[in-house]
Amino acid sequence: MIFAIATNTAGILYTDPMSSGRTGSKAIDVKWLDDREMRAWRGYIETIGDLQNALEGDLTDVGLTVGDYQVLVYLSEQENERMRMCDLASLLHLSPSGLTRRLDGLVRMGAVAREPSPEDRRATLAALTPSGRRLLEGVAPRHVMSVRKHFIDALTPRQIDVLGDVFEALRRHFAAERAE
Repeated sequence: MIFAIATNTAGILYTDPMSSGRTGSKAIDVKWLDDREMRAWRGYIETIGDLQNALEGDLTDVGLTVGDYQVLVYLSEQENERMRMCDLASLLHLSPSGLTRRLDGLVRMGAVAREPSPEDRRATLAALTPSGRRLLEGVAPRHVMSVRKHFIDALTPRQIDVLGDVFEALRRHFAAERAE
C-alpha cells in the first residue's frame, strides 16, 4: 500500500500516480482486496505463467507455440477452414501486426495460407492448409495430454466445475463491458 495517504471507513484513499502531471493528482477511494480475494488473485497471477510455460514446453519439439496451436484450432472450426484476418486477430486479442507476426511462422511451415477474400477485395483470409490440418490432427492428442497433465488432473471434478463457472462469469462480464 505504498500509495496510501489516509484511511477512511470505506477503505484507503489513494493518490493516483497516473493522473499527476496531466490534470493533477486525485484521491480515489479504493476497495482493497481482502485476504481471501488476494489469495485467489495472487494464485491466478502466480500460476498462469507456469501453466503457460508447461503447455508451451510440450509443443516446442513440433515447432509450435500455444498461440500457433490456437490459430490452427480456430481455423479448423470455421466453415471452409478460413477466416478473415481481422476477425482472427480479434479472437486472439492481437493487433493486425501481431497477427501478421503470428501467422508468418505458420505460413513458412505451410500450415496456413493467406488468401484474398472472394466477398471483399479489401479483406485477406487466413486459411488452414491440408498440411496444417494434418499438423493439427497430429499435435492435438499431445496438446490434450498436456492440458490433462498440467491442468485437469491437478483438480477435482468439483474444482473443474467451479472453474468453468468462474470463467463463464468472466466471459459474460467482458462481453457486457464490450457492449457498453
